[in-house]
Amino acid sequence: MKLENKVAVITGAASGMGRAMAKLFALEGAKVIASDINSEGVESLIAELKGAPGEVTYCHADVSKKEDCDNMIDTAVKKYGTLDILVNNAGIMDGMMPVSELTDDLWDRVMGINLNSVMYSCRHAINIMTQRGTKGCIINIASVGGLQGCRAGAAYTASKFAVVGLTRNIGYMYATKGIRCNAICPGGIETNIGMGLRAPSQFGMEKASLGVILSPRFGKAEEVAEVAVFLASDAASFVNGTTVTVDGGWTAF
Repeated sequence: MKLENKVAVITGAASGMGRAMAKLFALEGAKVIASDINSEGVESLIAELKGAPGEVTYCHADVSKKEDCDNMIDTAVKKYGTLDILVNNAGIMDGMMPVSELTDDLWDRVMGINLNSVMYSCRHAINIMTQRGTKGCIINIASVGGLQGCRAGAAYTASKFAVVGLTRNIGYMYATKGIRCNAICPGGIETNIGMGLRAPSQFGMEKASLGVILSPRFGKAEEVAEVAVFLASDAASFVNGTTVTVDGGWTAF
């Protein structure tokens, strides 16, 4: 088991990539604090994983709130005595809104969930890891939208570019402390994230969709989870401060 007895916190764990990662981490022996605002999604996963080598515990969290991010990290430490792995997966789309159609409320919501939550969680986790002398691993789920200019709307694109930059900064800053920080940049993945709004921008969709035909195929959440397990494991001990693109070759064109 690649993650035997490791303690992990995974955000957005009720569905999609977060659920797939929580499941695979537990199957690889990890003790997982699975945070989400959707308790039913995590509880069904817990039931599914009865008898697994590891285990999953639900923790309610609205990751746009600093206190909820702090609490989920503290929950892991209180329950298991340590924290080895943090996966910042929770995120939302922005309805492909170009900047001319972008509202203040949508900008603040996307940044709160996609970016602020990553900073809140990383800050608290790193303070705990450094105080305890723990060699830890942080995995931030960014996006090919954080590498390319038009895979989504303005807010989502800006948030994911910022996550990539934050990841690189953390990776270098804390490398000598034994803390690794990497980002996974998925391409089109079969999840329920959708466009993010019931009424997406037609202009934004028209522009962003031009590149969709270049993607060889859509990926599965489990394929991203496999990469996350590798990055969280000792096999990736020299992988730090970088991005791993998981897109089937989409951005290679």
